[in-house]
Amino acid sequence: MIPLILAQADDFFRDRTTGVSQCVRDDGVCPGWIADNFDRYVTPFGEHVVLTVVSVVVGFLIALGFALLAHRRRWLVGPITGFTGVLYTIPSLSAFFILQPITGRGTTTAVIALVAYTLLIIFRNITLGLDGVPEEARDAARGMGYSDRQLLWKVELPLAVPEILAGLRIACTTTVGLATLAFFAGAGGLGGQIYADINFQSNVITAGLLCVLLAVALDLLLLGVERAVTPWQRARA
Repeated sequence: MIPLILAQADDFFRDRTTGVSQCVRDDGVCPGWIADNFDRYVTPFGEHVVLTVVSVVVGFLIALGFALLAHRRRWLVGPITGFTGVLYTIPSLSAFFILQPITGRGTTTAVIALVAYTLLIIFRNITLGLDGVPEEARDAARGMGYSDRQLLWKVELPLAVPEILAGLRIACTTTVGLATLAFFAGAGGLGGQIYADINFQSNVITAGLLCVLLAVALDLLLLGVERAVTPWQRARA
């Protein structure tokens, strides 16, 4: 109903000789054009979701492995932080173009680059979360006969969940933004729509707003997960 109303409103300003509205000719914000052309953003939006979710999930698994290794061998924290920090400082466009001769154009190249940008954020937050576990909790667990493995999975990681999910929320928001450049690697996404007609405000606003909505939705989803798995945080509040 709303798209229909917007399209009808735009008809009032449409040039009957050319069929093009004054708003479109002036590169303005045209509700009617957005309603008529919204379907062109559906597939790129789906590609953007896949790029973001896959990259963050893969990045989380790699960063978790790094963090657990460094948690047991503390001397590895510095080298891993340095390595992931170097990856994070590589300009995103350069990363896409550097990888293309090796992995070719497509989703694989984009995901590898996007994963690289999540590692530092997630690794540091997991490490901070594990380091922030109260020593009293560890002592109590050892007093109950917990092994190192049980201590990690039943005490340390659960107590580190707020920091871990905070890192995931930052990584998701960052990845949504960086994924707009993935079309340079031939991976599609909303960036292709933005740069296809970057001078047309309706196009840029529609694609940009979808990116913002995706970032907000993922952030709220992770916030809901955090509240669900950390009931003691609500009790303390």
